[in-house]
Amino acid sequence: MKMTGARAIIEVLLEQGVDTVFGYPGGSVLNIYDALYQYGGKINHILTAHEQGAAHAADGYARVTGKTGVVIATSGPGATNLVTGIANAYMDSIPIVAITGNVPVPSLGRDSFQEIDITGVTMPITKHNFIVKDIKELVPILRAAFKIASSGRKGPVLVDVTKDVTGAETEYTPAPPVKPLETKPAKISALERAAEIIKESKKPLFYIGGGLISSNASPELLKLAEKVQIPVTSSMMGLGGFPYDNPLYMGLIGMHGRFVANKAAHDCDVLITAGARFSDRVAGNRAMFAPNAKIIHIDIDPAEMDKNVFSHCHVRGDLKQVLGALYDMLPEAKHDEWIKELTEIKKPYKRVDFEGYVNPMDIITTIDKLTPDDTIIATDVGQHQLWAAQYYNFRLPRTLVTSGGLGTMGFGLGAAIGAQMGQKDKQVVLITGDGSFHMNLNEMTTLASYNIPVVIVLMNNEVLGMVRQWQTVFYGKRYSQTDPHRKTDFVKLAEAFGINGMKIEKPEDIEPVIKKALDLHGPVLIDCRIAHDASVLPMIPPGGAVQDTIDEMCY
Repeated sequence: MKMTGARAIIEVLLEQGVDTVFGYPGGSVLNIYDALYQYGGKINHILTAHEQGAAHAADGYARVTGKTGVVIATSGPGATNLVTGIANAYMDSIPIVAITGNVPVPSLGRDSFQEIDITGVTMPITKHNFIVKDIKELVPILRAAFKIASSGRKGPVLVDVTKDVTGAETEYTPAPPVKPLETKPAKISALERAAEIIKESKKPLFYIGGGLISSNASPELLKLAEKVQIPVTSSMMGLGGFPYDNPLYMGLIGMHGRFVANKAAHDCDVLITAGARFSDRVAGNRAMFAPNAKIIHIDIDPAEMDKNVFSHCHVRGDLKQVLGALYDMLPEAKHDEWIKELTEIKKPYKRVDFEGYVNPMDIITTIDKLTPDDTIIATDVGQHQLWAAQYYNFRLPRTLVTSGGLGTMGFGLGAAIGAQMGQKDKQVVLITGDGSFHMNLNEMTTLASYNIPVVIVLMNNEVLGMVRQWQTVFYGKRYSQTDPHRKTDFVKLAEAFGINGMKIEKPEDIEPVIKKALDLHGPVLIDCRIAHDASVLPMIPPGGAVQDTIDEMCY
């Protein structure tokens, strides 16, 4: 079939099973948007308020569906507005394809209006990127982009298409959707070595990360952990990968993790690291992290092996296959004394109340109580993010949408929109803070325009809470630029955008207000009044270990 490059782009999206794209039109992508119009809604397009919101929406969509998210933006500022979203997806290994327009080929390199070398800009933050200057290359490159994004360690791919290519004619031949490249099976010798180390262990421990979610390996982990009776800890990116109510689950590990999880890592004799990378938020003091353990590192990406922490055994492969193979190789085992030792030091997170304010713990535990297990919790970045990780009980994979590696304030609302469009039959709740929300609140117009039923729970302490907490602990309470004294009335603001606004000011407001918001089945913002000094505890200082844990704050 002969067609324009713009139509060929839409045909490739359809053949890859794309049902939703996020974006913002502009001069260099007008041909693509005209083609979208001509295809009569075969692909649902969500117009965001800003290209960064569109990039985060594509990211959120990918996280909850396991499919590749797609975002479209025009040249110049449209393309550069995607950069933070692309970097966010890169750091968390999320598959997205970003399609940007550029000026016509004869105008390249002439500082033309809205011209930018977006492939040069994004080279360090994409798995691969392309610029298409020849119509014959367009379709093969687009198909390659989807293959690269979803193969191995997943991630973002950018395809920059000049405007004259989208207007030129090409031959399009239909093809089946691309399949990810097959990952080579783990080496038998590595599996045998790992199995032998596990068999000899008295105090084994799993440390899981986002790679477990990406590989859909939660069932294999559960079977293996229960067969060999190995307790499990999780990074923030791994939450939901193992059921919170399983007796083997020790909870969140790292800077703001549970004491028992960090103590387990310190005391274990074998640490099985599955799809995690020993980030500085988990292994703050690398020399003191799991100091008594032989470390088995299972990962699809060989670049992660020994990058942060030396491991005694590398198993390179897809986690689903590796954990399945280890299950077949390992006999049943009991570690009752080890489990008993950990169970005895389990303790709840310490509660600190401030008179005249509501407690974030109560807000999040109430959301947990009132929502089903498959509810999707999206967050921005800051204290609220850690409170969500600590207090919400994640039972299923792909139910937490959060910025782990890049730590992007402003991620949450766009990501929540993408998550809701990807899982329309599930409840999506965004837990955010006033600092982060000031960076993305323009996307409330997207919620209202499409009547997207996201419930926004805004932890409003009127300060930049996490940075302020660090200033309290490490900077002698010198609160430089973390008490901005902003006067935003979020309820009025929500109503101005056309969505429901509510407020929680007293503990007795919490359950009725949250229940009312959930029952509306539409976009809602709840302004929750929390204390300036509400803190995320426990806290291991940067460069510290479990013995350095801070349990109390001096206000």
